[in-house]
Amino acid sequence: MIKTKKLNCGTTVVMEKIPHLQSVALGTWVRAGAVDEPASIAGVSHYIEHMMFKGTERRTAKEIASDVDKIGGQFNAFTGKEATCYYIKTLSDNVDRAAEILLDMILNSNMDAQEMEKERNVIREEIKMIQDTPDDDVHDTVCELVFKGNPLGNSIIGTPETLDHIDRAALTGYLSREYTRDSMVIAIAGNFDEERICSLFEDQLTKLAEKKEKKEHDFQPYGPRYKVKTKDIEQSHISLAIPGVSMVDDDYYAMGLLSNIMGGSMSSRLFQNIREQKGLAYSVYSVSSSFSNAGYFNIYAGVAHEKIGNAIAGIKEELENLRQKGVTEEELSTAKEQMKSTYIFAQENVNGRMFSIGKNMALCGRIQSSEEVIEGFNKVTMEDMVRVAERICDLKRYCGAAVTNKDFDLKKIMEA
Repeated sequence: MIKTKKLNCGTTVVMEKIPHLQSVALGTWVRAGAVDEPASIAGVSHYIEHMMFKGTERRTAKEIASDVDKIGGQFNAFTGKEATCYYIKTLSDNVDRAAEILLDMILNSNMDAQEMEKERNVIREEIKMIQDTPDDDVHDTVCELVFKGNPLGNSIIGTPETLDHIDRAALTGYLSREYTRDSMVIAIAGNFDEERICSLFEDQLTKLAEKKEKKEHDFQPYGPRYKVKTKDIEQSHISLAIPGVSMVDDDYYAMGLLSNIMGGSMSSRLFQNIREQKGLAYSVYSVSSSFSNAGYFNIYAGVAHEKIGNAIAGIKEELENLRQKGVTEEELSTAKEQMKSTYIFAQENVNGRMFSIGKNMALCGRIQSSEEVIEGFNKVTMEDMVRVAERICDLKRYCGAAVTNKDFDLKKIMEA
């Protein structure tokens, strides 16, 4: 059973107790990510995430790592478009110490100027790594195209140029504005004492500002956009995307099922057409990505340079087939079983459960039980599938990105 509690300090704790386990996953979610950043310091949320591991008033960077090791913990963090999460998975007996380490990092990090310079170089190398990984690069590029003029188009990692603008004052100023009590959610799943967990965090976060200032954004209307990046690589990477659904959209479950039918498995339409029948790609798939107030549907293929046109023609063929014939009852039934299985498999891991309840509470302010999620998939009808298919079946409305070895007119190919 999932429980929530608002602490005296204003922060929400969301808890899912699983008594038969001997482990626990504890995460601190902060509603601060790329969408919150001024363009001049793009990547600052990710920079802060790195710096949280570099030492506090009580611990050096090595001591943070050693103290997690002493409790047998698994420790990490990640930054997204809308939130940052710091988490520890450990034995249930060690949850008090895990909570203390996370609180020490959040509240007492030094943000040392010398360590900042070291970490700036580390992040530069991370940027190079992404640029040297063309499938990552093409996904980031198409997301920026779909959400151009929308904060969701902001880069999570930033650029070498914006990194240079992030000095200690910019970093700590952003930290004080965005890491507030009302923007923070403590999520925990596993075997633990609920009252004890709440007491560990009850008044600890008062050092943070109470409320985060609400931002107003002027959104640019969506329109198809195209970008080709040329690199000396052996394979071309194509990503075609269109606006999709948010996490709270009525069609959230239907879009997930449609994405599964189109490109979510080895029996999916895109996989069977592009890989199995035409032999054009080793990797081809689709995915529906959702945020708190928007989302996008994305088709990816990695193909030989000379086969780009053929692959896009195959994708267009499947989208046209979707428009004309829709999906079958058998496809919908199969997709439901696959999506429910994927969800349930993730729920059999305490990290998976913590990520689910933490993300939903931080971004949407509500939690769906496992039963509600399963029912969400089960109740999708054929009429729902017709409606969501209309959102994605016209290739001329898609944005297109490619990372390849020579420039070409991607727009012309997609509109042919």
